[in-house]
Amino acid sequence: MSDLFIQSIGFIAVALFISSYQIRSNRMLFLLQLLGSALFCLQFFLLGALSGCLSLAVNILRNALMMRYKEWKWVRSKICPAVIALMFTAVLIFTWNGPISLLAFTASVTSTFAYWSDSPRSIRMVNLVCASPCWLLYDVLVNSIGGIVSESITIISILISFLRFGWKGLEHDKQTDT
Repeated sequence: MSDLFIQSIGFIAVALFISSYQIRSNRMLFLLQLLGSALFCLQFFLLGALSGCLSLAVNILRNALMMRYKEWKWVRSKICPAVIALMFTAVLIFTWNGPISLLAFTASVTSTFAYWSDSPRSIRMVNLVCASPCWLLYDVLVNSIGGIVSESITIISILISFLRFGWKGLEHDKQTDT
């Protein structure tokens, strides 16, 4: 398959991730990230980066569950992120390819627990200081140009969201979280 085609998949995903951090609603943030993750999952598969591919597959499931966080009481349970973390652990073991595999694992597990905090500010902070840097390094190592661009822009986008909404403006607000 053409390298240009494989790399273009990542650039389509980039647009979805950029948009996700400019929305106050957690539900829309999760939907846009779910779609972006699906495209990066496909790109990682085509690049032969199995740890990233399967971690993103679990991220897709996680984001789908988070879209129903308010409606499904069992999703709000503290057991749910722990089960998802176990799924990431299974992916890590199954796809172990040395320390590079820890990057996808760390990014995915830390962001999962942040998402269960139900705090837009916490989600953005964990992505800013841990998840995005881990994915950025992973992208460099597997040669995902779209991933490199995406994580770089995501970091900038998160910083912009803090400027737009302010630190207090990103506190949880049930009225704007639909």
